[in-house]
Amino acid sequence: MVKNVIVRYLLVGCGRIATRHAEIISKTGVLIAVCDVDAEKSAQFANRFHARSYTSLERMLHESQGDVLVVCTPNGFHATHSILGLESGLHVICEKPMAIRSSDCTLMIQASELTGRKLFIVKQNRYNPPVEFVQDLIQNKQLGEILSIQVNGFWNRNKEYYADDWRGTKAIDGGILFTQFSHFIDLMYWWMGPVQRASGYAKNFLHHNCTEFPDTVVASLCFENGSTGAIHFTTNAYSKNVEGSVTLIGETGIVKIGGAYLNNLDYIHVQGVETVRLKIGSPANDYGFYEGSMSNHHIVYNHVLSHILNNSSEKTNMYESMKTVELIEKIEQSLIVI
Repeated sequence: MVKNVIVRYLLVGCGRIATRHAEIISKTGVLIAVCDVDAEKSAQFANRFHARSYTSLERMLHESQGDVLVVCTPNGFHATHSILGLESGLHVICEKPMAIRSSDCTLMIQASELTGRKLFIVKQNRYNPPVEFVQDLIQNKQLGEILSIQVNGFWNRNKEYYADDWRGTKAIDGGILFTQFSHFIDLMYWWMGPVQRASGYAKNFLHHNCTEFPDTVVASLCFENGSTGAIHFTTNAYSKNVEGSVTLIGETGIVKIGGAYLNNLDYIHVQGVETVRLKIGSPANDYGFYEGSMSNHHIVYNHVLSHILNNSSEKTNMYESMKTVELIEKIEQSLIVI
């Protein structure tokens, strides 16, 4: 934790995840102003967190002195809002996904490089204790060459979830690989590198009346390093989230991270590893009628502050975040919709 420095935040998008950000900001800095196109939502959010309320991002950026803009708007607006913040001289923390088009990611990176302001994309699953443990195994070459990877996400998203007018739209939501499972794909890229070829199938089984995209994706992958992989993602798990898992098969070991949110170490058999000690993890983000990934945003903020104020190394960077979007695009372009 970076202490004795007051960082001023502005926040755009007063939805569910914004509350989590505001709660952490109240402990690490000061929330100056918030913005949402819904005037009532913006006012209520501002009143709760003792900030000024706006309905125009441009006006908030012009009138409010801040250091960091936090972007919590729907996926399709991430690029536009992040670029506005960067060009106004603020660092930017942007919720995942970075964007829903890699061309937009390029524009975001260019804005960061031209302005000299930092762009951080929230990748909180990288801080899950089992994920950090496996990352150490990989960095220390304890799995040997990784031969294959299996990634599963069996979650539930019902019609109530899609009640917001932007959810379920291809242009703003983007689809389940962006909204629900981009964290999983981020880890796959982090550990396996770029995908050379992909092929698979997609189908909308249960969400015809509320989404413009498939609710299930199954695909096979061939990575540039010669390894193989497979993904199975769906939002049709009955009643609640069931599994979020990654299984790695290496020359000298096999390990599976599981639970519903990549929050458990389900299996490990690795040469030379006899004792496993994991830190206590955070619970999943609770949004009422559904849950998201583990609530590691406080760790994200600590790393962001450390990098901004002390120029420490970045845990995640905008270039890797763009690679995640590029990988999603490659997978989606390969899919046969049935």
